[in-house]
Amino acid sequence: MRPLAADTLLPVNTTLAVALAVLLLVATAVAAVFRLAPDESYGRAREVVTAGVRAALQLAAVSLVIGWAVHHTAALIGFLFLMFAVATRTAGRRITTNGTWWWAALPIAVPVAPVVAALVLAGLLTVPGIAVIPVTGILIGGALTATVLSGRRALDEVAGRFGEVEAALSLGFPDRDAHLEVARGAASDALLPALDQTRTVGLVTLPGAFVGMLLAGASPVLAGTVQVFVLIALLAVEALSVALTVELVARRRLNRRDR
Repeated sequence: MRPLAADTLLPVNTTLAVALAVLLLVATAVAAVFRLAPDESYGRAREVVTAGVRAALQLAAVSLVIGWAVHHTAALIGFLFLMFAVATRTAGRRITTNGTWWWAALPIAVPVAPVVAALVLAGLLTVPGIAVIPVTGILIGGALTATVLSGRRALDEVAGRFGEVEAALSLGFPDRDAHLEVARGAASDALLPALDQTRTVGLVTLPGAFVGMLLAGASPVLAGTVQVFVLIALLAVEALSVALTVELVARRRLNRRDR
C-alpha cells in the first residue's frame, strides 16, 4: 500500500519525539540565557517549557475528542464553546489581570460568530462535520491574537501618554474620545501580522490550510482557493477584533486599574 503524504512528511516515531524535546530545550535555553522577559527574569523560559508540554498533552487529548465530537452536534457545539472560552480567558489575562478580563469575549465572539454562522447557512460548512472545527479554530485564533496585541498596545500607549489624555480632557474632549485618540494608532499595529501573512502567502510561507489540503490529496488550485478564503476571512475578523478592543479600552471597560 502506498503511504500517505502526511505519513512520509513527519513519521510519528522516537526520532520525532527526540527532535521535539531538543527543539523545546533550545527555545527554553535561548529564553533563559538572553532573559527574554519584560523584567529580564527567567519567567519566559518557564513559560516556553509549560507551553510546549501543554501543547503536546492538549493536542493528544483534543485529537481523541474531535474524532468523537464531529459525529454529534451537541458535542461539536460544546467543543466550539470550549475553544471560545479558553480564547477569552487567554486574551483577557494577557491584556489585564483585574476583573475586566472577561470583556475580551466581545472582540472574539462578535467577529467570529457571524462568519461561522454564514458559512454554515451557505452550506460551505456542515454541522456536524469535521471542517467546522479547524475553520472556527483558525478564526478564533486570529481574533485572539488581534485582541491581545491591540489590547496590550492600546493600554500601554494610554499609560505612557496619559498626559496627552488629560490634555484632551481639559480641552473638552469626552473621556472616550480622549482615550481613543491616544490608543487607536498604536493598536492598529495588531493588524500587521495578518497583513504580512496575506501579502507574502505563497512567496515566503505556505500556510497550514494550504499544506494540509495538499497532504490530504486536494489539487493545488483547490488548496489555494481555500487558503485565500481563510486569509481574507482572518483579515475581516481581526480588523473587527482590533476595532472592538480599542473601543473597549477607550471606554475603559478593559483597563489595568487595581480592583
